[in-house]
Amino acid sequence: MLDLVLAVGHHLTIFALFGVLVAELVLVRKGMDDGAIKRVANIDLWYGILAGVIVAFGFARAVFAAKGWDYYQHNAVFWAKIGVFVVIGLLSVPPTIAYIRWRKPDASPSDAAIASVRRFLWLEVALFALLPILAAAMARGYGQMI
Repeated sequence: MLDLVLAVGHHLTIFALFGVLVAELVLVRKGMDDGAIKRVANIDLWYGILAGVIVAFGFARAVFAAKGWDYYQHNAVFWAKIGVFVVIGLLSVPPTIAYIRWRKPDASPSDAAIASVRRFLWLEVALFALLPILAAAMARGYGQMI
């Protein structure tokens, strides 16, 4: 039962994180007013919270669920998946910094700043597509190093 609960929690938070990422991509556009900036900054806070919950569920699955840590620690695809997730996290930092900067009085984002943030968001979306591919490969035994 623990394996099922951890898997469901992990998957639901991943879907929620992707929804938050898409919401940011939709909201970050030319002509953002203070209200839109506040909304996207609040949504971005949830992005960070969900990312932390995903990591907690993921490592709980790796350690306590059916396959156990011995399976994952020697799996190159698992580590590739972790690496992609870390890169996505690093790509999320510049948008977060931009949202914080934009929330200051009289700090409306320029078109160039919005375009820059959107590039980071699109890169995150593109890399996010790798996560289920790597997860499916890993679940089928690909990547075992021993």
